[in-house]
Amino acid sequence: MEFRRLGRSGLTVSEISYGNWLTHGSQVEEEQAAACVRAALDAGITTFDTADTYANTAAESVLGRALAGERRESLEILTKVYWPTGPGGPNDSGLGRKHIIESANASLKRLQTDYIDVYQAHRFDRTVPLEETMLAFADLVRQGKVLYIGVSEWTGEQITRGAALARELQVPFVSNQPLYNMIWRVIEPQVIPAAEREGLSQIVFSPVAQGVLTGKYLPGQPVPAGSRATDESGKNFVSRWLRDDILERVQQLKPLAEEAGLTLGQLAVAWVLQNKNVASAIIGASRPEQVTENVKAAGKVLEKDLLDKIDAVLDGVVVDDPRLTQVP
Repeated sequence: MEFRRLGRSGLTVSEISYGNWLTHGSQVEEEQAAACVRAALDAGITTFDTADTYANTAAESVLGRALAGERRESLEILTKVYWPTGPGGPNDSGLGRKHIIESANASLKRLQTDYIDVYQAHRFDRTVPLEETMLAFADLVRQGKVLYIGVSEWTGEQITRGAALARELQVPFVSNQPLYNMIWRVIEPQVIPAAEREGLSQIVFSPVAQGVLTGKYLPGQPVPAGSRATDESGKNFVSRWLRDDILERVQQLKPLAEEAGLTLGQLAVAWVLQNKNVASAIIGASRPEQVTENVKAAGKVLEKDLLDKIDAVLDGVVVDDPRLTQVP
């Protein structure tokens, strides 16, 4: 495993992170989830990402139990707040102070830890003053319950505003967690330049486009049983890439992956790590062997010639419109 710093902070994370969206507490049984976490630890992964909303809080609990007994100082545990949790009351979502503070305390209990390494705003909340949101995060930092703060799917302009307040409040604002892969590159025009200016790194999710970039979805064929495309929470997310023109291009990437000595999935993960502003790529898994395979992308250097060939294959299906930064 290779490691990178988050922005200009002193926090180091593993190049490959393990995330449990769509898996723990929903798609796979707890014993299997624990086996995937063990495979991640055995592979050298130290960074684990979750959110209170995943499986309506169950994912955090599963991860907490799976990591119980591990040396806490050797792990980086990341979670998020914004989306509804609990019964869906008027203060059960968003980035108001009440929801942030209550959610952080609940996440700490579920994760069985005294502190969260990076606490992330899961989206930007236009209904709450940004000053209120950032002050709540700052108070959690001062209480020692959170070490660093981050965000997810914020625009470049929102990152710039948040960073200004973080400096004023003297709290470490270190990361953004966006959707990013070979096909979906909307963060490149505006988000990455803003993050570089403000000293943030990207911790990217869906580097394999929910499995599409592994080549398992074939043009003109039904989706495989049990895949992300059949999961109630995931099928709407992955459907944007289940077009024959995209699936045909993915199959054309196979000889390029072979040229690099990688599987298609490994190539996809290695591709996002070529961006110097990406500190870590989040992988998910329903089986331990998926973790073992994808971590082999760590430390891989893709030559410019290969990157150019990838761009040529995907020309016409790449999405890079910055207006699409915030996914639904």
